[in-house]
Amino acid sequence: MASTAAPYGLKPVKRVDGMAYAGATDELLINPAGYADNIFNGQIVALNAAGYIELVSEVGSDGDAFPAGTIGVFVGCEYVNTEGQVIFSQYYPAATTGVVKAKVVTDPRVVFQAQADGSVTQASLGANVYLAESQIDGSGDSVGNTRTGNSTIALDQSTIAATSGFAFRIVGFASEVGDAATDLYVIFNPGSHSYTNATGI
Repeated sequence: MASTAAPYGLKPVKRVDGMAYAGATDELLINPAGYADNIFNGQIVALNAAGYIELVSEVGSDGDAFPAGTIGVFVGCEYVNTEGQVIFSQYYPAATTGVVKAKVVTDPRVVFQAQADGSVTQASLGANVYLAESQIDGSGDSVGNTRTGNSTIALDQSTIAATSGFAFRIVGFASEVGDAATDLYVIFNPGSHSYTNATGI
């Protein structure tokens, strides 16, 4: 039971058609000159105009929509450290330079598990939701845990609604309905993911 708030970002668990998620990811590059923030496992990322991965700072509400380049969820990366060793990392350490291959779940049909920041009832099934806060905090730092490598972002329970323009659709419950911090299954809504958005980058 999710009786304690311990958000972990978005974790891929299955496909929307009910098939198992087989772990497929795409390799996309992070700027070889370095990116200013940590990028944690479970965070939403976008392609920028230069073709590199960066964090999405918007929460995905109708007034703070994800950018057109939003491409999926970051689940780790691979890079060569200063000793020439190949590193497979749960998260991208800020300012790492050189060729960094980000592993990103880009399929918009994947269902993700994420925790809400409050109790969610059965009536919320089929409603829309967005992030509880920006993935970049007020100090300019990425929201996550460098020990686990995981995001600590949650979904905003207080604003769940039928409102169009919200980033995610609630398609199921991963914990008991009404738990104090309910774990949800969500998918990207059409238009909130680059592959379902007709606007280019």
